[in-house]
Amino acid sequence: MTGTILLDLDGTLIDPQIGILGSYRHALERMGFAADPADDLRWVIGPPLRRSFAKLFNGAHDPEHAVAFYRERYAAGGIFQAHTYPGVVDAMAELRTAGFQLLLCTAKARRFAERIVDHFGFAAHLQGVYGAELDGRFDDKGELIAHILETRDLKSGAVCMVGDRDNDVLAARRNGVSSIGVLWGYGDAAELNGAGADRLIGTPDELPAACAAQFAAWRAAAAS
Repeated sequence: MTGTILLDLDGTLIDPQIGILGSYRHALERMGFAADPADDLRWVIGPPLRRSFAKLFNGAHDPEHAVAFYRERYAAGGIFQAHTYPGVVDAMAELRTAGFQLLLCTAKARRFAERIVDHFGFAAHLQGVYGAELDGRFDDKGELIAHILETRDLKSGAVCMVGDRDNDVLAARRNGVSSIGVLWGYGDAAELNGAGADRLIGTPDELPAACAAQFAAWRAAAAS
């Protein structure tokens, strides 16, 4: 095995904007908030649900109620209101051919992530699906990565996190894992560089070469 790649889901493999924002608006309306479709809620794509609702409510309401309303709408159809980024599946296939182990690592509830993986044709390229549990365990992506490293008996240097938001990069750094920030999702270069991403790439077809270069650099450093 050449190395292990942890792949984020929302904003990295799929663009989930319609389904996620529709589900957020549903939850806000059920909680008694006016949810104008013009409101810019794109910042909620990526971070854990509970954290985003807590920020929206600023302590005035229980995020758990909103999470339940969100999942009510998301499970009923919002889950598949998304599309795969062009070139992502080809990049995954190339990485697998090169000998990399690919694991999904998402703040989304694992139950939903597994359905998405099957629906969008990612399952054939993944050796595992890891996500948050419905009760909130592993909402923190740093804790999720630590869980993956322990469960899979992986050395942090032989693992690279690929994602589009600063929480992906920061979670990787907490575990001594390198990271590649992708610019086709919801985080920009300033956000990803500010978090300390090791590399940035602009299109999915750059991913295999970037992963190969990242692990080559790690091997060279380990040998010196």
